[in-house]
Amino acid sequence: MTSNAEESKREEEKATLAGGCFWCTEAVLEQVRGVTQVTPGYTGGRLANPTYYQVCTGTTGHAEAVQVTYDPRVISYREVLEIFFATHDPTTLNRQGADVGSQYRSAIFYHDDAQKRTAEEVMGELRAQRVFRNPIVTQVAPVEAFYPAEEYHRSYYQRNADQPYCEFVISPKLAKFRKQFTEKLAMPSQRGR
Repeated sequence: MTSNAEESKREEEKATLAGGCFWCTEAVLEQVRGVTQVTPGYTGGRLANPTYYQVCTGTTGHAEAVQVTYDPRVISYREVLEIFFATHDPTTLNRQGADVGSQYRSAIFYHDDAQKRTAEEVMGELRAQRVFRNPIVTQVAPVEAFYPAEEYHRSYYQRNADQPYCEFVISPKLAKFRKQFTEKLAMPSQRGR
């Protein structure tokens, strides 16, 4: 007989997304109803177990990314992608605002063929609707290895909201997300569960 906790874990799914600085992406997705965990890290590169400082050089091929664990009974992969595209600029190659380099690229690292199809469909719909003035340059690639970032990067915004980068870059993204996706917000007691 399986416990409810074991059954719940089995039904959770993962999404791996890169939308510039992982502090920003993590801060947004941590607030989404149905998201149970957001882990910042590195993926898409050539070096095993890279450090933040190695990735920041732009020579490892990794992107700063987040691995999102979510309950598909509460939020779909498509909805996660809709939030992802609404809260970063998928039209700037290797850049998000002042953050420049391939480590800040927009990318979707899919876990299976269904995620790949959904990513391509969502991007096709955004193009057809001309949501963005410039072409979408988001990379779609299979996830290979995902390396969790150092502990001090986890829940960075929650612990450093008064830091200038958080105030000037992350807080406006969160305000935009909260306004546009009010119905997707988790209650404070539900965040990270």
